[in-house]
Amino acid sequence: MAEHPHATLVRRGYEAFLRSDMDALRALMTADVTHHVPGSHSLAGDFKGQHAVIGMYHRIFQETGGSFRVDLRSVYVDGRGHAVALHRVTAEREGRRFHGDGCLVFRIVGDKITDLDECVEDIDERDRFWG
Repeated sequence: MAEHPHATLVRRGYEAFLRSDMDALRALMTADVTHHVPGSHSLAGDFKGQHAVIGMYHRIFQETGGSFRVDLRSVYVDGRGHAVALHRVTAEREGRRFHGDGCLVFRIVGDKITDLDECVEDIDERDRFWG
């Protein structure tokens, strides 16, 4: 059974992110893509446009000394432009270690990601790590 194209798109995005291949990520997103990050830490907020989103990704890698890793567990699609990716995050920053489950909810139009809503297991723990 062939994987749905939206699931394939999401998997390609995770693979590009793990390789730090920002050009490949740009190719998967619309120019006005928005990534919503929950919490009250310095990397929380709404990042609108490829430049802002890619800049936030660069900052994640920079602030974790490249230790930020995401293990994609599964991808679910509805066939109507939505996909949910479940993952496990691990990272180190300023002597602190983080590991937690989360997900990204994707909105896809055509073959491009237009919106990413990030959901985390424990917002307070995430705030402490990035704070």
